[in-house]
This record gives sequence, structure tokens and C-alpha cells, in this order.
Amino acid sequence: MSLDQPDAAVRALLELNRAFPHDPEVLFTTTHYYSELASRASQELAATAPTSAQAEQLEAEAYESQGDWDKAATEYRKILEQNPQRHGIHYRLGRVLLSKTPPDVENAKKELNEELKIDPNNAAAEFVLGETARQAGQWEEAIGHFSKAAKLDEGFQEAYLALGMSLNAAGRFADALPPLESYVKMQPGDPAGHYQLGTAYARTGHKEEAQREMKLQQESAAKAPRTPQP
Repeated sequence: MSLDQPDAAVRALLELNRAFPHDPEVLFTTTHYYSELASRASQELAATAPTSAQAEQLEAEAYESQGDWDKAATEYRKILEQNPQRHGIHYRLGRVLLSKTPPDVENAKKELNEELKIDPNNAAAEFVLGETARQAGQWEEAIGHFSKAAKLDEGFQEAYLALGMSLNAAGRFADALPPLESYVKMQPGDPAGHYQLGTAYARTGHKEEAQREMKLQQESAAKAPRTPQP
């Protein structure tokens, strides 16, 4: 890195990780130098293309990481003025608007729906729309969005749990079984999944299965790391 040979540095890091997997010192070194590479790349981007959508997105993401939602939203809107069809920007703007206090739910939903017009396969946008509907108690709308998110990304674990929770809340306990069964297979250590599945089993007359899931819920809750008390 001192000799400005990033290609050689990356090759060395890859070789270190192959030779010494999970070694704390190697992981520390890898983190340090990848961070340095990222910093150099961002500086070069700012120097060579300061008004590009990519440079503005990096700036917006920096504001977002700092919790400065207004500045982040302003930067994302600048990008959309230049390139209204850029993938991911409406989604990120929508998420920023939901992070504000109080959240700007209606405008966030507009941005997320705009993202889906550009990218109909954006499972994350469907999921966030589902969450806004679920938090408002709009179960059927939430179910629709979570179902789409799970279909678009079969590995989207949170979508299966949220779908099952919404189906349970809507009283559709039999429909909740498949997504919740899928979720507990993916995340067997999550007490919430076992609790929701146990509830669905109980309300559909599967007494033994419900008892099993409630036992698993208690066991997984006991194993879960506890937040230290101040």
C-alpha cells in the first residue's frame, strides 16, 4: 500500500485469508487495508467526477450513516434530478424519509412505489412497503407486499417471518403455516419464528406441533444473548 500497489496488496490479503482463515490478526489487517482501499477509491471519485451520480450517492450515504436525514434526502433528490431512472435511489430516499422523526410515511411510500416502477424485482422495496402497512395494521396490504418480496428473493428470511406474522394478525392462521415453517428452517434459533409458528399451529388445531414450537421458543429465548443492563 505504501508503494501504491493496490493490486498486489489485494492479492496478498486474499492469500493471507486462504492460508489463515478466521485468524484475528489477518481479519484485522484485512479490515484495515480494505478500508484504506475504499477511502482511496472514494477520494479518487470525488476528485475525478465530483458532480457524478456516483459521487453524490457516496455523499448521501455518508449523511445517512451519520443520521443526517435531511441532507441525505437532499443529495438523493439531486441524483434523481439528473437521472430519475437510476436504480436504488428512490428506495434509499424512501428509507431515509421513514427514518425521520416523525417518519414521512406517505412520501416514503411514493418513493418506494417509484422504485418498483423502475425495478419491479426490488424485493427490499416490497418489504419496506409491507412493513409500513403492517405497522399501520393494514394486514392485507402488508401480506401482498411480503408475499412479493419472498417470491422475488427466496432467501429473504425476514420476508417469510413478516408474512407469517401478518397472516396471523389477519386471522389467516392456515395460510401462515408455510412461510413460518420456511422461516424456522432458515432461522431455527429465532424465538419469534417459533412463537408465531406455534400460534398458527394452535389456532389450526395442531396441538402437538404447537407445544413443540412453544418449547423451542422457550429454549431459543434462553440461549439468546441478553442485553447488558446499565
